[in-house]
Amino acid sequence: MSKKRIVILGAGYGGVHSAKLLHKKFKKNDEVEVTLIDKNPYHTLLTDLHEVAGRRIEEHGVKVNLEKIFGKKKVDVVTDKIDKIDFDGQKLVSENAEYGYDYLILGSGSEPAYFGVEGAEENSFTIWSYDDAVKIKQHIHHMFEQASTESNENKRRQMLTFVVAGAGFTGVETIGEIAEWQKRLCREYNINPKEVSLKIVEGLPKILPILNDKLIAKSERRLNKLGVEILTQSLITKVTPHSVTLKNGEKIKTNTLIWTAGVQGSSFAANIGLTLGKRGRIQTNEYMQSVDYSNVYVIGDNSYFEEENEGPIPQIVETALQTAETAVDNIEADMENKSYEAFKSNYHGFMVSIGGRYAVAHLGNTSMSGFIAMMMKHIVNIHYLFGVGGFNLIWSYIMHQFFTIKDNRSILGGHFSFRSPNFWLVPLRIFVGYKWLDEGLNKIGKVIEDPSNIFLIPAPPTAATSGATQAAEEGAEAASQWGEALPVPEFIQNIMDWFMEAFFYTADGEFTVLATIFQTGMVIAEVVVGGLLIVGLFTALAAIVSVVMGIMIWTSGMAPTEMLWFLAAGIALIGGAGRTFGLDYYVMPVLKKWWSKTPFARKTYLYID
Repeated sequence: MSKKRIVILGAGYGGVHSAKLLHKKFKKNDEVEVTLIDKNPYHTLLTDLHEVAGRRIEEHGVKVNLEKIFGKKKVDVVTDKIDKIDFDGQKLVSENAEYGYDYLILGSGSEPAYFGVEGAEENSFTIWSYDDAVKIKQHIHHMFEQASTESNENKRRQMLTFVVAGAGFTGVETIGEIAEWQKRLCREYNINPKEVSLKIVEGLPKILPILNDKLIAKSERRLNKLGVEILTQSLITKVTPHSVTLKNGEKIKTNTLIWTAGVQGSSFAANIGLTLGKRGRIQTNEYMQSVDYSNVYVIGDNSYFEEENEGPIPQIVETALQTAETAVDNIEADMENKSYEAFKSNYHGFMVSIGGRYAVAHLGNTSMSGFIAMMMKHIVNIHYLFGVGGFNLIWSYIMHQFFTIKDNRSILGGHFSFRSPNFWLVPLRIFVGYKWLDEGLNKIGKVIEDPSNIFLIPAPPTAATSGATQAAEEGAEAASQWGEALPVPEFIQNIMDWFMEAFFYTADGEFTVLATIFQTGMVIAEVVVGGLLIVGLFTALAAIVSVVMGIMIWTSGMAPTEMLWFLAAGIALIGGAGRTFGLDYYVMPVLKKWWSKTPFARKTYLYID
């Protein structure tokens, strides 16, 4: 039996999801080869492009290297630009190579639709790729920079007028980001905010028509609060480099038009010879197969399929993911001569962010807005990223959205984004290390002299006045020298009593061997943790162990009140104070580089870039 070759064209949401699913299904099948081809070596988080355009997150925050996703997966990633497809010969052709296939999944995405508006394509920005978002960001910054030195009032206002065409999800999210960013730009370039004009232009009677009227009204209020003028029932008829003309004859003087007014299938997909549905999308059957070739599956924005009583499937992320699942399931079914599964959409809702601190959402049968809606948007994004790149991408997302955010533009404001230099923690790190080391060294002599002399664990409640009781009393007396013992809640004390009786006490009311091992381990841990904190090696791990030891001592009922600052200081040190005047400065980069290249780390995504 010859190997089955499955080729996926396009590393968008649907393409990446298809490749992940195929890997899961066929990772142990050497008779199946999976190849993912894209003109870029990275997957773009298209739904976050507006955040780059409005400089809420850094540019690389929307790029995910494909090798990072599929480095240890049964997916061969190829960076190449496909020029044509020979469906009869079953091969994709680029300038320098050919790629044969037995099954083909087409997911080459979409592109803006201009509806024949004069000058729109030539004189507007789009936001359909990473490069588009970067160009918009650079252009807006340049406009403020130029305006700061422009003395002609008309030219200045023209530079500071920003228009978004289309009030769908992308348009509203884009103008919301610009509205927040312009406040910083006005401060940087000493520009009066009243000179800045932000407009969103929509040909329909209302914005975000897919949402209910209540959420639309909330979205309008939020946009108005950000200083955005909403122009509905305002079709654009002409665009020049310096103006936008509306159907009612109004002319808006501007150097910036961002076009988000429509979407259609990619021109590549529309011109490869397959039967088309509407708007340049390829006609498919209910199994996501092209109506022309049964071994060609079409997913996401490329696919045109009308569900009964539902109309054409929408060009949204959930469609891309669900059509990908249908295509992969049916490829497997075809290989195994099983029945195909028909596509059935199951959309969970819609979410729209308006800046970094506000969103509206309709999930299931529930409408929400503000903090809750924005939180749900983050949760959905994290869920998707976990499926794509596990811990690595989630960590990257959290860092971009909360820890490196500028101007408090997140639902948590700037509470997590303010950073103090680590050198302020160096004295605390060394002092906590000294205290643990001193504690351990003072006890280690007793442990060496008589390991069975238990003084770190409360005596068995049924023990007679014996060595066990005496040792425990000595431990309590040592603790009392620090001050009064911290109180322990009754339910925690009950749990600890059960634990002690199960593992540390014998039926005769004596200490077990496990108690001896535990005490020895605790003393050694105090010495090791103290030493690591002093020299600044594996500081985060040592700080975590410090906190755990403090909690253990507290729950034993033998912790002095001074243990509270051990706990607080340990938490403060978890952030990595060893990177300043510590060995972590030298050791951690080397370990991080080594670990990120190990097969286990690449396979599980348990590493940080």
